[in-house]
Amino acid sequence: MAELKTKRTKASVDKYLLSVEDEGKRKDSQQLLKIFEEVTGEKACLWGDGMIGFGSYHYKSERSTQEGDWPLTAFAPRKQNITIYIMSGFGDNQDLLGKIGKHKISKGSCLYVKKLSDIEIPVLKKLIKKSVAFMRKNYT
Repeated sequence: MAELKTKRTKASVDKYLLSVEDEGKRKDSQQLLKIFEEVTGEKACLWGDGMIGFGSYHYKSERSTQEGDWPLTAFAPRKQNITIYIMSGFGDNQDLLGKIGKHKISKGSCLYVKKLSDIEIPVLKKLIKKSVAFMRKNYT
């Protein structure tokens, strides 16, 4: 079976965040760290070389032989934007997406924001909470 390349590491999340070059993204990421820990009740863990994940579930692809563990939810400060991973997807979240503010989404589970001041934090918290509840109910 093919394994996922992105895996949980023992690297320091705080050290990683301090290494984010863009000051705005670094500050937003430090704020997101607090938000995600508060909403999920999980401690942050660095996955791969740049994804900050919270909790985990076992993933098994329906389209391939790939499987492994993956965070229940996560975020990553990327060059272009901050990627927020809403693992349950966006199908049942159109109401929240309509209220969250300036963003883009992928077909899968990625919510892209330039900066936190572009979005409504209380709506983001609801989105994270709803997704994590779905993932815990269906995958853990």
